[in-house]
Amino acid sequence: MTHFSVHTVTCWDEPVDCRIVAMTEQGWSSLPVAEDTQEGRLLQRAREDGEFAAKKGQTLLLHCGCDTSPRLLVIGLGEQQALSVDIWRQAGALAVSQLRKKKLSRYLFECDTFAAESIGDVADALLDGVMLEAYRYTRYKKPEETEPQEIVCILSGIDEELLGDVQATVAQREQISRGVWFARDLVNEPSNVKTPDYLAEQAWQIAGQTGMKCTILGPAELKRQGFGALLAVAQGSICEPRLICLDYRGGNDEDAPVVLVGKGVTFDSGGISLKPGEGMDMMKMDMAGGAAVLATLSVVARLKLPINVVGVVPAVENMPSDRATRPGDIVTSLSGKTIEILNTDAEGRLILADALTWAAQYKPEVMIDLATLTGACIIALGHHSSAVVGNDEPLIAALREAGDAAGQPIWPLPLFDGYREQIKSQVADVKNIGGRPAGTITAAAFLNRFTEEQRWAHLDIAGTAWEEKGKPGQPVGGTGVGVRALVEFLKKRCAE
Repeated sequence: MTHFSVHTVTCWDEPVDCRIVAMTEQGWSSLPVAEDTQEGRLLQRAREDGEFAAKKGQTLLLHCGCDTSPRLLVIGLGEQQALSVDIWRQAGALAVSQLRKKKLSRYLFECDTFAAESIGDVADALLDGVMLEAYRYTRYKKPEETEPQEIVCILSGIDEELLGDVQATVAQREQISRGVWFARDLVNEPSNVKTPDYLAEQAWQIAGQTGMKCTILGPAELKRQGFGALLAVAQGSICEPRLICLDYRGGNDEDAPVVLVGKGVTFDSGGISLKPGEGMDMMKMDMAGGAAVLATLSVVARLKLPINVVGVVPAVENMPSDRATRPGDIVTSLSGKTIEILNTDAEGRLILADALTWAAQYKPEVMIDLATLTGACIIALGHHSSAVVGNDEPLIAALREAGDAAGQPIWPLPLFDGYREQIKSQVADVKNIGGRPAGTITAAAFLNRFTEEQRWAHLDIAGTAWEEKGKPGQPVGGTGVGVRALVEFLKKRCAE
C-alpha cells in the first residue's frame, strides 16, 4: 500500500511536483492572463488554440519551468451553476489518477480556485477523491516502478481563521477514507486467506484498537442457540462459520443502538446449485456487506461519534460437498420459522435471517442490513446505484440522503404484499427464492419475514461492491461501498 500523508495549510512554499487549480467554463473564458510570465503565456496559448474549455472532467497539464512547482494541472469543473460536492470529489480523483501515472507524488491543490462558497466543503471533497484514487491493493505484488510509494497531498489557499475548522474536517475525512481502504482490502483479499475466522480476527483487532466490545460465536455455540439457516449454508465447507459482533457505545446508556448487519460469505461457489465457472473468482467479494459493517464500526469508534452502534456479521463459506445442503432441504431458523431451500445459491438471505433475528436482542432504534444479495439488482440498476428496500419510509429517505451526500447513490424499490406471496412455501413457512420476477424485491421480502418487528432497511450492493474496469477514484476490485454512506447517515443522526 502506498504511504499517504495530507497537509492543510494557508500557503505552501516547499517544492511539489505539481500545482492543481480548477476552472469553471465561465472562469476560463474570462480569465485575465498575465502574458509576461511563462505560465501566463502557456495558458493564453491553450485558450487561443482551443485545447481546453474547462468542461467537466477536462484537464490541461502545463510545464511552467518553476523550480518549486514545475507543473500546473488545470481541471475543468464545467458550468458554474452545476457545481457540486461530487464534481470536486471527481476532480481530486482525476488529478491523482493522471499525475501518479507520470510517477508524480507531491500534489498541491489550491482550494481557493475551486469556485466554492465553503472552502471546508472543497477540502473535504477533494481529499475524499484523492484518497479514493490513492488506494491500491498490492499485498501480493512486487512494487511497480511506475507507482509512487508515497503520496503527499497539500490542500492550500485556506484563510487563517478557517484553518482549524478545515483541518478538523479533513482529519475526519482521512479517517473515513482509511475505513474505505480497510473495507476494500477485506473484499480484495483472496478466499484462501479470507476465511470466516479471518474476518473474526479482523474484528478482534478493531476491538483491541478502539476499545469496543467484540463477541464471536463459533459452530458449537451457533448450534446450541439454533442458528439452523446459517449452519445449513456453512455445512458444506471445511471452514467453520462465525457470527461476529462489534458493540460501540458512544451515546447514552439508555439510547437504543443503530444495528448494522452485513453479509459475510467469504467465498460463494453457489453450493450444490453451483455457479458457472466464468467469473466465479469474483465471488471472494460476497462478503462486501460484512466488510462495510466492520469498516464502519472502526470509523465510528475512531471518530468517537456520540451514538450507539452494533455491527453484526454472519461469516460463512458456501461450498459443495457431501455434507452440503441440497435443494429441497428444509431447515429451522433461529426465529423458529422453517425455510424451504430451493436454491443453495440464494444463501446470503439464509445467514442474514439468523443474524437479523439474533441482532434483535439489542432492541435497535433502526436495523440496516447490507448484502451483495442478488444478481437481479444488477439487472435492475446496473453498477451505478445500490438498491434499498424497507418497511420504514423515513429510514429509507435518510439512507438515500446519506448516499447522495457520500457520492454513493441508493435507489428505492417497493415492497408490496404481492412480492411476499412469491416466497410462500407449500411445505415450510417460507422458501428462499421467489422465482425470476422481481428477484431483488422478493429477497428483501424474505428478509422482512425476520425483521417484521423492526424499523428496517435492506441495501442490496450486488452491483456496486465491485469495479471490473477501473476508473478515477476506483481501481479494479472492491469498492468499499456503504462505508461512506453509513458514516454519513450516522453523523447526521448524531446531529438530530
